[in-house]
Amino acid sequence: MRRSLALVAVAVTAMVALAFLIPLAVAVKEIAESRALADAERQAATIVPALVVTDDAAALERALASTPVGTSRLAVHLPGGRTVGRSRVTAADVASAAESARTVPVRKGYVLLRPVALGGGRWAVIEAYAPEADARKGVSTSWAVLTGVAVTLVVGSVVVADRLGARVVRAARRLGQAAAALGAGDLTVRIVPDGPPELVAAGRAFNAMADQVAALLAAERELAADLSHRLRTPLTALRLNLGGTGPEAEQRRLAIDRLERAVDEIIEASRRPSRAVPARCDAALVLRERLAFWSALAEDQARPWQLVGAEEPSPVPVAAADLGAVVDALLGNVFRHTPQGTAFRVTLHRGSGIVGILVADAGPGIPDPEKALRRGNSGAGSTGLGLDIARRLAESTGGGVRIEPSALGGTGVNLWLHTDGRAAGPRRRLLRRTRAHGSRH
Repeated sequence: MRRSLALVAVAVTAMVALAFLIPLAVAVKEIAESRALADAERQAATIVPALVVTDDAAALERALASTPVGTSRLAVHLPGGRTVGRSRVTAADVASAAESARTVPVRKGYVLLRPVALGGGRWAVIEAYAPEADARKGVSTSWAVLTGVAVTLVVGSVVVADRLGARVVRAARRLGQAAAALGAGDLTVRIVPDGPPELVAAGRAFNAMADQVAALLAAERELAADLSHRLRTPLTALRLNLGGTGPEAEQRRLAIDRLERAVDEIIEASRRPSRAVPARCDAALVLRERLAFWSALAEDQARPWQLVGAEEPSPVPVAAADLGAVVDALLGNVFRHTPQGTAFRVTLHRGSGIVGILVADAGPGIPDPEKALRRGNSGAGSTGLGLDIARRLAESTGGGVRIEPSALGGTGVNLWLHTDGRAAGPRRRLLRRTRAHGSRH
């Protein structure tokens, strides 16, 4: 921006300077020429008294020699074609100047021809020579001064424009940095409005927006914490009402314990600042832990299941709790929306800079995958958030979610996570056609 302002200043100042300085330069040249001709006129006037007295060539020779310039610059053309002094013009030029004065350009200068009336209707012509050096005297110096003035004006305008541009650029850069920090999650960032009135107004608007965003997020965190805290009461009642012994009762107690821990994590996360903290986990370890949890319910419902490809570590740039919540959401959809006894399989794929998790089942499938991925849309009586949570987690790494028919005959949900540090791009839905049967979200 500073460069653009400097170029504009150069262009504008140069045009203004040229508009004034070119006529001034021409005027200086004309003034110098007029001064040289005026000097020649004064020299010619010194010979007029001698011509009035006599037209004798010898007397006029002495009169020319007595002038400051002598016969080198002055000459007198008398009637009858006689010439006293050194002449630089032709007889035709002299004849044309017999009635009115005129200036004739000659080699290396100008000649002023001035007629003088003699007695008896006769005319003499005085010739005064003005050298080109006299006509150019002081012109080069004046032009150099004018050029210096033009350069000074241009340089001064560039300096002023650069200082003004620097002020605008600094204010805009601070505003951009503050906006980037706010976008990165720093809700405490504020700026001191500076610069032109428009940027000052933008800075004040940014501070007001940041205050509003911080207030809204704080209220949202408190609301999430309060709503999560309310779940503790029914969980406590459920624990107290849970009786019996044996493996099934123990599994239920473990499920309630895990649910309480999840509620505590939600409350703690809700009250933490919202600034994103980089996290990583082992996707293979998370899958093994979550499949161990769901295996008990799968056995109760006589569901065949498989975990494929989770033998080796597979690091991904997401938190273990977030990835576990997504796996639970996808497996919960399988248990909730497919009949008991329906088989499912979880497969972990590893590629160059990418990790994929495929949850496939032998259920009825999803008729409208694009609608299923929209937040809050569900055709099966659920909240409609599970697949949207999975999609947002994948897109946070630059990946995505694709829903397609599975090899088991039902639905396959492909979750792709980039591991090469790629920034998340625009939100995209990687969807293809699928079989039209039941609905799930």
